[in-house]
Amino acid sequence: MTPVLTKRWLSPQSWRLATYEKLEGYTALRKALSGTPEQLVQLIKDSGLRGRGGAGFPAGVKWSFMPQNDDKPHYLVINADEGEPGTCKDIPLMMADPHSLIEGCIIASYAMRAHRCFIYVRGEALHPIRRLNSAVREAYEAGYLGKNILGSGFDLDITVHAGAGAYICGEETALLDSLEGRRGQPRLKPPFPASAGLYAAPTTVNNVETIASVPYIVNGGAEWFRKMGTEKSPGPKIYSISGHVEKPGQYEAPLGTTLRQLLEMAGGMKDGIPLKFWTPGGSSTPLFTAEHIDVPLDFEGAAEAGSMLGTTAVQVFNETVSVPWAVMKWTQFYKHESCGKCTPCREGTYWLTQILERMVDGRGTESDIDTLLDICDNILGRSFCALGDGATSPITSAIKYFRDEFVELCEKNRASSPELVGAS
Repeated sequence: MTPVLTKRWLSPQSWRLATYEKLEGYTALRKALSGTPEQLVQLIKDSGLRGRGGAGFPAGVKWSFMPQNDDKPHYLVINADEGEPGTCKDIPLMMADPHSLIEGCIIASYAMRAHRCFIYVRGEALHPIRRLNSAVREAYEAGYLGKNILGSGFDLDITVHAGAGAYICGEETALLDSLEGRRGQPRLKPPFPASAGLYAAPTTVNNVETIASVPYIVNGGAEWFRKMGTEKSPGPKIYSISGHVEKPGQYEAPLGTTLRQLLEMAGGMKDGIPLKFWTPGGSSTPLFTAEHIDVPLDFEGAAEAGSMLGTTAVQVFNETVSVPWAVMKWTQFYKHESCGKCTPCREGTYWLTQILERMVDGRGTESDIDTLLDICDNILGRSFCALGDGATSPITSAIKYFRDEFVELCEKNRASSPELVGAS
């Protein structure tokens, strides 16, 4: 397909306003300001744009939740706290084309009658933060931000906020708490951010890629957008491919593209070693195997095959990788990043890590496999937010597809332990 979201990435100084304006930049804003907020919300609904942050909730429907004719300020918050292992699409987008995000923010804010927008960026991403701040300054100087934007009477201020590197702040309510200056921990819902979000005012939280798609929809129209992707998951998507491939990186393709097609774009498996397992949407999504190479990577296709599309962070592993070892490394990450607010996640990830480390170290028993599944069952659906659920996904799917590897670790332990051999 002709690049949409990434079409400016290879242009000289693509992050500059001058380059952006030469390549249709801010034409969608002028078009949007000539219409009404209601028309814009309906356009995004008609386009079928779904949230690119992982959940896939229809963006237009989310925008429509913002109350109308109330006396409270409205806020748009951009979730750029990209911290999922394997996820790396938003940072290059902000690096290469920050004005597409800013233009999307202005259009979305106009649609939701918000006059203040915050872009919350992961604290370690220093270069994108600088690029965004520079782009925001350029937009103010050109009259695209501030008072009476392009003579429309609409005012908007954008603030780029650097987080402190907490994975939990990728959860929208924990992000809002952090933005307010508190410790990043998820809030109890309801109330939902649409009614009581940032500073207890109506707030919409959207992902970077979601908002960056908006200017293209405004210019191209809903029907044009729906020509890409699938019926229920329309539009283009940035797939982040990492791991054992010849050319890892960002690949834009229509939603519904398969791993087989993505591997062709990425030059195939590295050194020709066969595929063993992979994640369709980052480490918090259930694993897929080589048998799933033709699963359409859209929201419905991934779910029907037993996983989730997530952030389309496609991590590819060849036959040299131990599944229990990979799962252990991910679980160590979730244990470290748990905010500690709820018992299932705080205690569960601790014990999952202890057991997996013991098994990988050659000191596990077959009963540990059932214990892992039992702990996962006590975390799934019982933790305060989705971090706990995400921590269980690689473990349960790994045991489902590669139980023999876990058993093999236990048998090696049995063979090397005389007391266990005698007990059997």
